[in-house]
Amino acid sequence: MHQTKYEKTQLQRIWVTAWMVTAVFILSNLPTPLYVYWQKEMDFSNGTLTLVFSAYIAGLLVTLLVAGQLSDRFGRKSVLYPGLTAALLACILFATASSVVALVVARFLSGIAVGVIVSAGMASVMDVGGSERKPLASLAASVTMVLGAGLGPLLAGVLAEVMTRPVVPIFTVELVILAIAYLVVGKLPKRRIDSPQQGRWRLRMPSVPSANRLHLAFGIAVFAPGITATSFVLSLGPSLLSKLLNVTSPLVAGGTACVMFLAATGVQFMLKKLPVRTIFLIGATSTILSMLSMAGAVNASVALLLVIAAVLAGVGQGLGQLGGLTLIGLHVPEHRRAETNAILNIGGYIPAATLPVCAGYVIDYTGLAFGATTFTAVLSLIAGVAAIFVHTQLQMDNFKSIPTK
Repeated sequence: MHQTKYEKTQLQRIWVTAWMVTAVFILSNLPTPLYVYWQKEMDFSNGTLTLVFSAYIAGLLVTLLVAGQLSDRFGRKSVLYPGLTAALLACILFATASSVVALVVARFLSGIAVGVIVSAGMASVMDVGGSERKPLASLAASVTMVLGAGLGPLLAGVLAEVMTRPVVPIFTVELVILAIAYLVVGKLPKRRIDSPQQGRWRLRMPSVPSANRLHLAFGIAVFAPGITATSFVLSLGPSLLSKLLNVTSPLVAGGTACVMFLAATGVQFMLKKLPVRTIFLIGATSTILSMLSMAGAVNASVALLLVIAAVLAGVGQGLGQLGGLTLIGLHVPEHRRAETNAILNIGGYIPAATLPVCAGYVIDYTGLAFGATTFTAVLSLIAGVAAIFVHTQLQMDNFKSIPTK
């Protein structure tokens, strides 16, 4: 179908706005291939490394409690600018870090930036899409998030492989990327705030309109096990690669993470025309198959199964995220959209933070095979329950396929 100049301009605005989501999510996983380098330079333990990782989740969850509400109340720009500033400060701290404290603070600031972008940033993309292009805007927000999550470790892995002192160049590149995101935020339209909201507004625990609770429940049910699977691959993937292939290269670790998130990106384009219910069911099934492959990789020491597990985990996260954001974009009112996005991510990131950490401690006490197998069994069960929930409660007639134009 021939597109008018106006339609092309609107589509460009959606993807340009979504760029800021990619810019911040590049930062989210950028440090992953560098932890081995920092451990060697600063001489800290794996336990300390867990503390650094937890700082990111802490910053993210704290921000998600307030960023969506503030964005819905005061406008997207008033929240996005501080979020991007937190990302810039994190970059500077990473680039100049000479202590564990600096890494912890940098990861905490990274978590704040990501918390802002998954609530106010994604809501901005949907705002730009308008009422006519909500599904396409949801798709753009979702794929640019996982694309950034994949490009970050790939960029760091490549530069770390070819440079002897890669930290400053890596985060200098990210600073330039974030500067472009600032320009994107500056072009966002002002969002109208209804006067009745202004008098009654107060900061509170995030909530979702009662009419949309089931929409949110479907999204969390499939997105949470998917992102937990990718978190497990991110946190323990380098250790598994070392055990199965005796490979410690930052490029291989970063490349594996990149392939996982590229799978999450590509599958959303491939399956965007399917009904939301089908997207959810394929996503939950992919997470289960990912965990079965992971168990096989660990117990049989087959590296190919580890790669397959990473790809399927990416598919599970990508489709859970796409379905969840689509239902929010289609059904949640604009003035509650950022808050609802925040709750979707809170529901996903809490198990993504806690279950892999618990698995790590189980592995420390019982060994890699038993600990990893237990984790895969638990997550497969959760994904199976999610699939049953979607299959029995999400009716095909109520949620048809996602229009893309």
